[in-house]
Parts: sequence; structure tokens; C-alpha cells
Amino acid sequence: MSEAQFMRLIVFFDLPVTTAAKRKAANRFRKFLQKDGYQMLQLSVYSRIVRGRDALQKHHKRLLQQLPEEGQVRYLEVTEKQYAGMVMLIGEPKTREKKVNADQLLLF
Repeated sequence: MSEAQFMRLIVFFDLPVTTAAKRKAANRFRKFLQKDGYQMLQLSVYSRIVRGRDALQKHHKRLLQQLPEEGQVRYLEVTEKQYAGMVMLIGEPKTREKKVNADQLLLF
């Protein structure tokens, strides 16, 4: 019998927050994710680690039970190896472009 593989569940969501009731539903969903062991990657992107297909199915069912009435929720299953290969790109504040002096020579 082979050992169960570690997987990551990544949940992406875009929930409306235009009224107090909708904000409350969105916050309730975020709190559910946090209590269920998810960690925030970005404001509306959460991830958690699970072990094996049985755990994937269990957490899939939990997500279905907690879905808000409005908005979009998506989730992606990836292996731990794929998740570890994620690259984080961090941009720097844009600076003003410098004008090139006509007297400068560019060498390639």
C-alpha cells in the first residue's frame, strides 16, 4: 500500500460586498476558510494542505456546504510539489522613465 500524497487546495473567490448583508456573507466565508485550516495567500485566495484523496473529497464537501448565495468561488487541487514550484513576483514601485541623453552611445 502506497503512502497518501500531500495535496494543496487553493480557493479563489470573488464575492459581492455592496451591502451590509453581502459583506457579512463574504466575511462569514473567509472566517470559515480560516477555521478550516486555510491560510490566506492574497485577499481572496486561500490555500490548505491535505493528505490523500479522501481528505480532498471531505474538504470539497465542506466548501460546498459553506458557499455564499452570490459571487464566485473556485478551487484548484495541486500536488505539494506543484505548489512548492510557485513563483512569487513582487513588483517595485514604478519610477519615472529617464530620458536618454542624445550624446550617450548604446552598445549591444
